[in-house]
Amino acid sequence: MNKVAYLVMFAILLFTACNDDEPITPENGIPVVKAESSYTVLKEEDITYADGLGHDATSNSAFAIPLKLDLYYPDNDSSNRPAFMFIHGGGFKGGTKTKPEIVEMANYYASRGWVFASIDYRTAEELGIIQGMTQEEVLTYYEGIAPQEWVENALQGAQNSDQVQQATAMYLAQRDAKAALRWIVANSTSYNINTDFITVGGASAGAITTIALGISNQEDFRDEITISDDPTLSTTNLNETYDVRSMVYFWGSNIKLDVFEAVYGLNQYDRYDGSDPELFMGHGTAEDPVTPYAEALELQDIYDSLGLYSKLVTLLKPNGDPAGHGAWNAIVDGRGLFEMSFDFLIDRQQLIVE
Repeated sequence: MNKVAYLVMFAILLFTACNDDEPITPENGIPVVKAESSYTVLKEEDITYADGLGHDATSNSAFAIPLKLDLYYPDNDSSNRPAFMFIHGGGFKGGTKTKPEIVEMANYYASRGWVFASIDYRTAEELGIIQGMTQEEVLTYYEGIAPQEWVENALQGAQNSDQVQQATAMYLAQRDAKAALRWIVANSTSYNINTDFITVGGASAGAITTIALGISNQEDFRDEITISDDPTLSTTNLNETYDVRSMVYFWGSNIKLDVFEAVYGLNQYDRYDGSDPELFMGHGTAEDPVTPYAEALELQDIYDSLGLYSKLVTLLKPNGDPAGHGAWNAIVDGRGLFEMSFDFLIDRQQLIVE
């Protein structure tokens, strides 16, 4: 098995089985947030941020699927709000932006002054049925949906059609998350967002997508497919750019970048560099075949080697035992995930807290 196929297989198996640098202060004003829940939270549900091609169980030709997000924001008169975009997990096979823990997190942040976006994206659920197809038929079926070279390597590394779809969905999730962030930038004035203070976060598959979003170049997971192959790209605010200031990672990995680098013949330092976003990681040490703790240690080592600031919090269950995958109720030194990530963003983004 070649390196690319090995990495794709490793990515599939994941879901089937600090330094003292000072933070940088921007020149155009620092947002003011609240230490405690202070604002009524307003919510706009199912905003379409873009379209993407997909299949259902009976389609022969790909069709446009609306991609949606929920937006939570404070009922205040601030014209200078930080933004936090969160990406749900689900092993690239499913999942939802309305997971109760994410809704709770959205209200936690929005009630303190953030604009919080929880996004949906295409998963294997939008990839139809390929069981029984030849490889050439699969490539034709997914033309315009994912790059042919990505699908080819999924076919090499997978043992069944479900794994092919899961590996293919890794690319779709990334393309869609970047489109969602460009939508946020394009609509920043409408929601009084300061685009110098954008945080991206996620859990599990969402954390993997977060890392790939914050680290990869703007054109990655965007320009591998042309608008002629995928007309829905024209809905994705392609002219917008973004600057991710911080990343929040719950039990994830950097495997998607490993696959991307292998597929396109790159190396680690074609992606990671000294301008990458600062990183908060919450990851437990309990045995976890989905996203092992070693993945967080690897990211920490990469950040240390580049002189970038990162913070790794080793998560514990409320009873003090090591936490594993999905540890939303983790408690460390009396603080939960929301409090720990909040403190990190306040400290590193030097937000003004009232």
